[in-house]
Amino acid sequence: MPTVLGVFDSEEPAQQAISRMKENGISEERISLVAKRDEGQDMEAGGEMRGEEQDLADGTVTGGALGGIGGILAGAGLLAVPGVGPILAAGPLAAGLSGVAAGGIAGALVDYGVDEDTGERYAQEVEQGRILVAAEETDENRVSEVANILRENGAYDVEQH
Repeated sequence: MPTVLGVFDSEEPAQQAISRMKENGISEERISLVAKRDEGQDMEAGGEMRGEEQDLADGTVTGGALGGIGGILAGAGLLAVPGVGPILAAGPLAAGLSGVAAGGIAGALVDYGVDEDTGERYAQEVEQGRILVAAEETDENRVSEVANILRENGAYDVEQH
C-alpha cells in the first residue's frame, strides 16, 4: 500500500494536516505520527507508558509530556527508543516502533516499506525534534491528495513510498 510521508518543524502545522486528512476521509487508522518528546519521563529503554500515567482517550500524560499533538490521533503513546529517548507515536508506524531495540526509528520505517537511506534521513529529522506524519492510501488519486495536504500545511521532504 502506498504511503506518503512528510516532516514538520512544529506541532501546530502537523496537527492541522492530520485534521485536514481526517476531514477529507482519510481513515485515522491509516495516519501515523512520530515525534521526539523531551526527556523527563522515567522510562526504561524499549518501554511504553501505559495505564495510570497516560490517558489515551485525550492524549494526556502526567506532566503534560504528550502536549496537544498527542490528542490528535487515538492510541498515541510514548515509547522509549534506545539512543533517542521518549518518542510519541501513533498509527501503523507506532506498532513498528514498539518492538525496535537495535533498528530505532529508521528500522521501523524500513519495516514500514521505506528504503534504508530515506528511513535514516527521516529518523534524523525526528531525532532533531521534528515531526514525521505518514498516511497509507490505496487510491492513487488520494495519494496525491495526501501529499498536497501535507505540503499545504507546511510539510517538507514529502515523499511517496
